[in-house]
Amino acid sequence: MGNVLRLLNLVLNIFIRKKKPLPVQTMLRFPLKPPNFSQGGSFATGTIDIGGLQVCQVSSFNKIWATHEGGPNNIGATFYEPSPIPEGYFMLGHYSQCNNKPLFGWVLAAKPNANDPSLLAMPTNYTLVWSSESQKIKQDDIGYIWLPVASDGYRAIGYVVTTSPEKPSVERIRCVQSDLTEVIEFDRWIWGLKDEIDPNALNVYGSRPKERGVRAMGISTGSFLVQGSGGSADMSLLYCLKNTKNTLSAMPNLSQIEALIQAYSPIIYFHPDEKYLPSSVNWYFKNGALLYQKGLETRSSSVEPDGSNLPQGGSNDGSYWLDLPIDNSAKEQVKKGDLDNANAYFHVKPMFGATFTDIAVWVFYPFNGPARVKLEFINVSLGKIGEHVGDWEHLTLRVSNFDGSLKSVYFSEHSRGMLVDASELEYGTGNKPVAYASLNSHAFYAKPGLVIQGSGRNGIRNDTAKGKAVMDTGVRAAVVAADHLSTVVAEPPWLNYNYNWGPKISYEIVKEIEKVKRVLPERLKEAFEKVVRGIPNEVLGQEDLNQKSCCGTSAIPVVVSHLGIKEVAHSSFPSPTSRRLGEAIVFAKHPLSLCSKIRRLQRLTDLVKSMNSDNERL
Repeated sequence: MGNVLRLLNLVLNIFIRKKKPLPVQTMLRFPLKPPNFSQGGSFATGTIDIGGLQVCQVSSFNKIWATHEGGPNNIGATFYEPSPIPEGYFMLGHYSQCNNKPLFGWVLAAKPNANDPSLLAMPTNYTLVWSSESQKIKQDDIGYIWLPVASDGYRAIGYVVTTSPEKPSVERIRCVQSDLTEVIEFDRWIWGLKDEIDPNALNVYGSRPKERGVRAMGISTGSFLVQGSGGSADMSLLYCLKNTKNTLSAMPNLSQIEALIQAYSPIIYFHPDEKYLPSSVNWYFKNGALLYQKGLETRSSSVEPDGSNLPQGGSNDGSYWLDLPIDNSAKEQVKKGDLDNANAYFHVKPMFGATFTDIAVWVFYPFNGPARVKLEFINVSLGKIGEHVGDWEHLTLRVSNFDGSLKSVYFSEHSRGMLVDASELEYGTGNKPVAYASLNSHAFYAKPGLVIQGSGRNGIRNDTAKGKAVMDTGVRAAVVAADHLSTVVAEPPWLNYNYNWGPKISYEIVKEIEKVKRVLPERLKEAFEKVVRGIPNEVLGQEDLNQKSCCGTSAIPVVVSHLGIKEVAHSSFPSPTSRRLGEAIVFAKHPLSLCSKIRRLQRLTDLVKSMNSDNERL
């Protein structure tokens, strides 16, 4: 009888057990409150003037409607109304988020200056964009998505979502005068009727300004976009805001930047087997780094600790390069780096019309170790392939200029980086996000584990794990560039060195590959050849996309637009020359000369834009 009762209780517990809450039903709570910022400018004051229009960021919501299937992880999405709206401000659109992560979002609200109330206007009507009424999906009630119809001279910024077939009141939302708006495009996928993007069905995406960069004035509003069942969306139906004031008054001053760094500077964990650790640039120079000049290869000169005797400016025509000490003992010592005294270098720049601040965090490694390949259940070293001198790695913090809160972090990874919302980050001490540096190649990832660059079970290994070696990038932080504070932040001389940070390496890649191939079982040789054909340039450390020898890195980047992030293809720390281009020089790998590669810019941009837009961007 006792066994029967226990079985009955077990069955009852299974049926009455509360359903586990969805991630979206929780909210991100930072371990610590945001820092207190010193006074100065409009940074972290809650509002920003974009040219007659005051805007604020609303991060609290009332749930309107939710689905429980489709979208990422097939668990649906939720649609929200921002609430409460500060007094005097008006809603510009609703917010939507997939259910697979904690609620962490925002939309902008706006109010016109008293002297020009005509900057905002109520819509004249609504158009029903989509309804779930005929959809056989798991959902809370029936959802209706409405597009505000703007009067002449105005544009809609976002949708209104309801659970009623009746049109919402035109008083609920405002449209914006046309000259305060800019064109938008799709951002990350939020939801669709299926668990993967079906271009012939309904899809909901985030939105972002089409033109982005340090001089672009488009402002992300936090609203979403709807792609109809026809497989396309009319981008002229919705717009983002534009900072017509064209000032950087909301950007942080130097003391505020320092407070941001101390609050959010990443903590980097290195793999337990990592031999090649970071150093400061000054340590690298003081410990025997040598400068070489083309045509005078038999001569070399030592480098001053601050790099003051390095060639300044110009374009990277291959005339100069840096290398390790000649003495083998000193060379091996320098390769290992000096973690205890390593600096992190910070480059600060405006984003989204100066409503956000991007803080690029750069780490220098004297040496990059060899690559490894995974072939089914076998791990294979690629010999010298992947080894190169002078390895710059980075990640980027994105901070709201409305309140100084961390919104996301971009991790460089390999091939394609990833922008991770603050709600999905791992945190170390306080509000400091954690990053993991991959073994030998040093690319940054948000989570530990193995990432394979390739297809299926075969590809380049990127191993990350939490070893004993760790770097708090805020401890020896050095702000070396701030685009809006050029007269305040002193740039070190080495920042204007626009040539290679490492030499061309003389080994033959083909010979190295053949050495590996000879010892492989016959059944794995074909798979190995396929992996080798797909080895990315950042693994080879190549300066030229077409050359076959491994090269060092240079300081001038090629700028491409990668899914919303103005990214640097194979670059090191951006030089003043590159910054004058007005692009958001952020995320970099091994540097390339900009001037010698600028002809490729459009081709690279077109190539990157053709990538799947569901991969992360900034």
